[in-house]
Amino acid sequence: MRALVYPAPGKAEIVEAESPTAGPGEVVVRSRVVGVCHSDLELLAGRYIIPVRYPVTPGHEWAGEVADVGPGVDDFEPGDPVVGECVVGPGGRDHFGFSIPGAAAEQFTARAEWLHKLPAQLTFTQGALVEPFSVAYAAVRAGAIDPSDRVVVLGGGPIGLLSAMAAVGRNAAVTLVEPRPDRRAKGAELGIHAALDPAAGDLAGQARELTRGELFDVVIESAGHPEAMAQALTLAGHRGRVVYVGIDVGSKVPAELGLIQARSLRIQGIVGSAGVWPQAIRFLASGVVDPTPIVTARYPLRDAPAALTAAALGSGNIKVHIEAFS
Repeated sequence: MRALVYPAPGKAEIVEAESPTAGPGEVVVRSRVVGVCHSDLELLAGRYIIPVRYPVTPGHEWAGEVADVGPGVDDFEPGDPVVGECVVGPGGRDHFGFSIPGAAAEQFTARAEWLHKLPAQLTFTQGALVEPFSVAYAAVRAGAIDPSDRVVVLGGGPIGLLSAMAAVGRNAAVTLVEPRPDRRAKGAELGIHAALDPAAGDLAGQARELTRGELFDVVIESAGHPEAMAQALTLAGHRGRVVYVGIDVGSKVPAELGLIQARSLRIQGIVGSAGVWPQAIRFLASGVVDPTPIVTARYPLRDAPAALTAAALGSGNIKVHIEAFS
């Protein structure tokens, strides 16, 4: 079979590999759609948040169908459409597609306990968006968003747009903060109520004008830029909830920490989406939102290295998918 492999940092190749077999408790999955995440590019560059050994097959945003099951697997059978979680193993010490081989191959193995059946209402394209949507859904749950809330999302990348979409699905009034006009336009397509351009200056002033001085009930920071992470505090109104889902490691930037007490803010950071996959899948299966419009490019497996280039920052794409695995 063919697989996308990073033999070493900075290198991506399509290689011929042995087809996997299912051991006890394992499932062999036939890939149908695999999304390219910014973390896949970080892995390619030799950077990731946990130790990784090369060569490695990436691919943690995926949907596929069961090809075979190993001994002791009773909940799945060949032909079942499935998706799978990324942070796995005891204590979440392993990351699928990073410390263990991922889904960017014609077939791969996964532990049965990592998998969820994909409802008939969802396509494989939607299934491959479950992983990033589950992160956005976890952020919205952390913010305890309901229809009374005014929500602002900082950052119009995939997680930001999906967070905005999940908040729209909860009937909240959602504002997107994003410098790129194409991503602000995509937000409007997904149902946001307003968009602000941070490059226009005085973002807090723009927010006060939009909200008649009251600012926002919930702030979701998804950009992961230190300046945006500090600015999130300035956009939260009295008793506001600030949820940090964007990731930055090691950077330092001045922040108005006095706002935390002056406005009685509640602040929460989240990493990943463990524990919310069944709810996120049911949310998508309800049909209240459809995440597929964020997919802006599709490539066959044979052109997967080009898909990585297309997913790089500055390419103009939002979410790139690898399809046509056979």
